[in-house]
Amino acid sequence: MGKYGEEDIKYMCRCIDLALRAEGNTYPNPMVGSVIVHDGKIIGEGYHLKAGGPHAEVHAIASVKHPELLKDSTIYVSLEPCSHFGKTPPCAQRIIQAGIPHVVVGCLDSNAKVSGRGIEQLRAAGVDVKVGVLEEECRELNRRFFTWHEKHRPYIILKWAETRDGFLDINRQATVGGRPTWITSEYARRAVHQWRSREQAIMVGSNTALADNPGLQVRDWTGPNPLRVVIDRNNKLPGGLELFSGKEPTLLFTSEIVDDGKNVEKVLINDGEDPIDAVLGELYKRNIQSLIVEGGSQLLSRFIERNLWDEARVFVGQMDFGDGIKAPAIKGQLIDFTHFDNSILYMYRNI
Repeated sequence: MGKYGEEDIKYMCRCIDLALRAEGNTYPNPMVGSVIVHDGKIIGEGYHLKAGGPHAEVHAIASVKHPELLKDSTIYVSLEPCSHFGKTPPCAQRIIQAGIPHVVVGCLDSNAKVSGRGIEQLRAAGVDVKVGVLEEECRELNRRFFTWHEKHRPYIILKWAETRDGFLDINRQATVGGRPTWITSEYARRAVHQWRSREQAIMVGSNTALADNPGLQVRDWTGPNPLRVVIDRNNKLPGGLELFSGKEPTLLFTSEIVDDGKNVEKVLINDGEDPIDAVLGELYKRNIQSLIVEGGSQLLSRFIERNLWDEARVFVGQMDFGDGIKAPAIKGQLIDFTHFDNSILYMYRNI
């Protein structure tokens, strides 16, 4: 437990729980929760709901029914209070104005506009500041945000389903109809749609786009649809695919911009440029902090070969294909596994 007591940890856990209520809705801002404690009791709490709206600390301060208690209280916040004027005033100044004498922070903000300045402002005003309570857990909460700021690319999640004998798909050329065979259950597919609602972009390769004609939308869950991304260097994909329906925005990366009537935004891949670099660079410029890659085998393997992944979510079903398209091999730290009816979900991290 180190230098932090049980009370600090308890209230920071509450901050994290509050922050998670807005998962998928705060982009490009981080998820942040805040709790105000007076004499061992929570008297106010709040979390950041969406970009452009009040931050967690502001919600927490506003929720206190007896503001006179603030001058003898402690405010807990999972991320360093901001110090700059953006769409909202700086939270560090709001805390100072409220007269709160003690601040406990989960982790520092690596955004160059903050990056320790919020702590400096608080301490310069005489506020007692403690930093680093559940720091690892608070960074985990905003792993997408930190990856974007520190690695200058989105947080990358690889996702696929494979059979017990290690295949992604059957040999469709040898199968009548050539349609995909489901490896997972409806329950697992609903979980995938929940994941999509939490990430900003979703990507498939051209082979998967052509073979499966996916919509890559959130159908079995509620929430926003992610930006759809596909690489088609030679413009071979037909315009009738669901990706080009115009129902949701799609970025098509190609080596030549042609006027083929597809209802998408096209991005040029420069000569000699790796298409994956083109995708990640463009998403970074657009403030896209997370990308989920759903196939196919070649695209997934390319991300793995280049060590460009942060998290992998692999469903393993209880069927055997015997032949077909092999699933990619991945080496990472297994952090969790969960049973989904006829399959098991394995969660890996690239440590």
